[in-house]
Amino acid sequence: MIPKPAESQEERPSIRSVVASSSSRGCQECPYLRIFKATVFVRNQDRSLEFYVGQLGFSVVADAALDLYERWVAVAPPDGSTILALVAPKPGTANYRLIGRPTQIAFIAEDINTTYELWRGRGVRFHHPPQKSLWGGTTAGFYDVDGNSFELVGSDQMSRELEMQRREAAEKLELERRQAQELEIAKQVQARLFPQTLPQLKTLEYAGICIQARHVGGDYYDFLTLGNERLGLLIGDISGKGIAAALLMANLQANLRSQFALAREQPQIFLQSVNRLFYANTIESAYATVFFADYDDTAQRLRYANCGHLSAILLRHNGTVEWLHSTGTVLGLFEDWDSPIVECQLSGGDMLALYTDGVTESFDESGEEFGERRLLEILEQSATLPTQQILASVVERIQRFSSAEQHDDITLIVAKCTGSASKIHTPR
Repeated sequence: MIPKPAESQEERPSIRSVVASSSSRGCQECPYLRIFKATVFVRNQDRSLEFYVGQLGFSVVADAALDLYERWVAVAPPDGSTILALVAPKPGTANYRLIGRPTQIAFIAEDINTTYELWRGRGVRFHHPPQKSLWGGTTAGFYDVDGNSFELVGSDQMSRELEMQRREAAEKLELERRQAQELEIAKQVQARLFPQTLPQLKTLEYAGICIQARHVGGDYYDFLTLGNERLGLLIGDISGKGIAAALLMANLQANLRSQFALAREQPQIFLQSVNRLFYANTIESAYATVFFADYDDTAQRLRYANCGHLSAILLRHNGTVEWLHSTGTVLGLFEDWDSPIVECQLSGGDMLALYTDGVTESFDESGEEFGERRLLEILEQSATLPTQQILASVVERIQRFSSAEQHDDITLIVAKCTGSASKIHTPR
């Protein structure tokens, strides 16, 4: 082979400039790319695992049977950036003859001398200790149990870069740990905002549930003891998701709880007051849909206002369905709010269902929504069950229907009138 004439120092770019130039072009012109795996041919994968895991300190990232005769095993160094596939070819094949050859695979160590001493102490065979190379770094060659040879590489510049990457990775992990801890605390705090006890009534059995899509969310439900055998049932959905919605939800809950003394005698003024507070204490785009109902345990009468929320379902004991539609706009979006208060008479066996869009807008793999029809079917099929079991039935059906990741909070209240069935229904 005729040797290629040597380039002059001026003509030949330095390694550092080539790397910098390539890195710059890659960032600007190409999508993210990194080496995924390198293949090492071995005789016995179990024996090789003892070496790579036990002596080199690698971890197993895959160990699977491809078919009756083939097995795919992969290991990775502590940083996990590239994996080694340990392949056991059949004797007599071309790949089998590659066992025990130089692999041309090099591992970079933050401290090559420390790694060399550690691995040698574990019985790793080196064919030479760390020594200076022509390119200015340090290398040490070693073998695995099958005689495959590798290089261990180190350099001052690379060590500094590795240390910086390791420090950044540790800082990222610590930040993620703190964020996860803070989210868990926020979840526990928000859980306390939901009703902790259910006031007992003579003619109404009721229950509520909220299953959040994230650690915290913007759905809200509550039960308020209004006195004189009256109960307030509340369900709401805050605009937005995540932490921002959770903060607004806490704001709304505080406003509702602070003003609920007005609810028994003046429900309209109660909601107007809540709206003014929510409007004054939140950003312009913040709002909440709310369904508020006041149940009179003695008269079995329901008074309600639907503030831009989804229509509640009133399933009568005779099978007829009434939809309690919106009576006014959402809370918090406008300074002035008004809505009529609507009354309806309940009878024994009647069932009321309040829900958020996480129930009806859950979707399956094809994008089809769960919908009000399916919700109504479940309510009709489980009407004779206790309210807690009805809630469980609805949630179970939604989760089966939408088996993928939950995208929105699922919140639901079910209330059943257990009083006399002789009363005449007189919606007003």
